[in-house]
Amino acid sequence: MKTLCWIRRDLRLHDNHALSQALKFGDTVVAFVFDQNILDKLKNKSDKRVTFIYESLLELDKELQKKGSSLVVRYGTPDEEIPEICKEFKINKVFTNKDYEPYAKKRDELVTKKLKTIGVEFESFKDSVFFEKQEVLTGSGAVYKVFTPYKNKWLEKFEAQDKVIPEFKCDLKKLHHFSNKQNIQEVDWYPLIGFKKDSSPLSGGTSQAFKLLENFEKHMSRYKEERDFPAVPGTSNLSVHIRFGTISLRDMIRAAISKKSEGASTWLSELIWRDFYQMILDTHPYIEKESFKREYDQIKWLGSDEHFQAWCEGRTGFPIVDAAMRCLNETGMMHNRLRMIVASFMCKILLIDWRKGEKYFAEKLLDFDLAANNGGWQWSSSSGCDAQPYFRIFNPYTQSEKFDAQGEFIKKWVPELANASSKEIHRPDGLLFSHYPRPIVSYEANRVRCLEMYSVIKKA
Repeated sequence: MKTLCWIRRDLRLHDNHALSQALKFGDTVVAFVFDQNILDKLKNKSDKRVTFIYESLLELDKELQKKGSSLVVRYGTPDEEIPEICKEFKINKVFTNKDYEPYAKKRDELVTKKLKTIGVEFESFKDSVFFEKQEVLTGSGAVYKVFTPYKNKWLEKFEAQDKVIPEFKCDLKKLHHFSNKQNIQEVDWYPLIGFKKDSSPLSGGTSQAFKLLENFEKHMSRYKEERDFPAVPGTSNLSVHIRFGTISLRDMIRAAISKKSEGASTWLSELIWRDFYQMILDTHPYIEKESFKREYDQIKWLGSDEHFQAWCEGRTGFPIVDAAMRCLNETGMMHNRLRMIVASFMCKILLIDWRKGEKYFAEKLLDFDLAANNGGWQWSSSSGCDAQPYFRIFNPYTQSEKFDAQGEFIKKWVPELANASSKEIHRPDGLLFSHYPRPIVSYEANRVRCLEMYSVIKKA
């Protein structure tokens, strides 16, 4: 039997569930499709994510070539390209790993139907999450809608299986050997897919992912104390690698449980949050466009397009918000604490619909993941599962004072305030720093307006 392993958000040759299953049959071809349906929606044709993917594919192909094989790369719609690859290589069965996003599920259904017409089987496997939706359930058999009890059940189930973390061995000796005329090392795919190469703070590829993990393990014990401070290198920077699967979730869980520290336990909790949000999206696909708590769609958002644009460009007059947004726009990255600050600010101080911010993040974030991004925005707007109550509003001034006390992060991204003191920088006087924007709204006044705007929920 000849098999095809179709990689998507699992750009690696180790601990890959679908690849390990495909290789059991031997003579396996590995393929990747630049999905036209996804790429056509990207406005920025120098999107850093495309470069990250490209770099990951280059490294992956080099490893395949060492084994006498090569990565098959195509551009188009998967329902057309995958059947064509199957015909070209006389494939009997396609193996791939599950993707829980609404588009991905529809895509796989269509590909399955197309493959069936040419007599090719299709099978998908759990890989990007540790537990799926039907594996962590309440006592009544329902899915959880609150994180803490979900996490407790997740850990209980993990303990019950003696903390066994499966490792899917990939015997690359069983790869199909062939000469690839469209080898990604030789063919410049950027113009073929309509994009340009762009530099990124983080390089793609499994080797880079493991370097980051190795470095993070050295200070993982301090993660709980350092993770909230954007000027401190206290996080792993692995979110983009887990998003595109250059490292497996299991690799990260192994690292977490190998360290006996509070920091490691906190990091494991963050990994469980990821499973939780994937489960929520899988079981409640409507949240892609609607509020998880549907009554929150009754809110009449009062914010203006002008204020939204100022938020996007980092010129709101609130230093911590502007620094975070400017960092995002230039690097494609944003610290998690800052994501909460800017999201709360946009929804509850600028009074703008969470969907607009979510969409902007989707365009900019190097590590964009629909489930996590949607979950985070709905948490901040109080419309999601296990969200903060609507009357809890992040104060951008006190958040700034607490998590960037000396203004190190702010000064890096808001050079207009480079000479401000640690006291002035969080709420600069417009007379002293006339070259920096005055606040576009009053935090205090708009906090009151926010509570009035949300009152429709209280009435409901």
